[in-house]
Amino acid sequence: MPRYKLLIEYDGGPFTGWQIQAGGLTVQGVLTAAVEALSGEQTLVQGAGRTDTGVHARGQVAHVDLTKEWDTDTVRDGLNAHLRPHPVAVLSAERVADDFNARTSAIRRHYLYRIVNRRSDLALEAGRAWRVPRPLDAAAMHVAAQQLVGKHDFTTFRSTECQAKSPEKTLDRLDVMRDGNEINVTAVARSFLHTQVRSMVGSLALMGEGKWTADDLSRALAARDRTACGPLAPPDGLCLMQVDY
Repeated sequence: MPRYKLLIEYDGGPFTGWQIQAGGLTVQGVLTAAVEALSGEQTLVQGAGRTDTGVHARGQVAHVDLTKEWDTDTVRDGLNAHLRPHPVAVLSAERVADDFNARTSAIRRHYLYRIVNRRSDLALEAGRAWRVPRPLDAAAMHVAAQQLVGKHDFTTFRSTECQAKSPEKTLDRLDVMRDGNEINVTAVARSFLHTQVRSMVGSLALMGEGKWTADDLSRALAARDRTACGPLAPPDGLCLMQVDY
């Protein structure tokens, strides 16, 4: 049975996340429906990351099995035709080996969180970034963020609804860079806990405002207690940028 790797982008605003669930519009759901409309087959599209409600993607990866060989451009274009008007686009389709798995074969995931640090409301960036009107010290945020890099118990930065077997994760990178009035937070790891990136960003924002010190962030990590976390950053600013294999 041929397996196809899909590269996908989407606006997470209208969706209750990636994963199919009762009573909500999901990215996985509309993609699976598009596959059925194209091929007549009921087969689930498997994704590399289960993005949450409102979280976007520029480089989500998924795989799907079809019973016959399709031209890859036909798969891409046919799925896009059936995805309209949902804000989901298949950027490419590629025939891959049967043992490729979008989730378990991934070795690294790259997320970007965008903060617009200005007093004025967002017009063009509404729904695509978190507006923080108070001045943020991005350099201090970056220095503090390095305490979270490496292997740690991230219970403090983990949703109480997280289903991961272990709270231990290895964070490869957590960089905070300012570009004008925009602050970009880049997080890279093999995998993340539920709401981990947004939890870390919310805590780093307290650092940037001067409400927390680097010691406060260190104590929050060491506490291994969800109540020690800063506020959860909204989903608008988070985007899955790339998945490495």
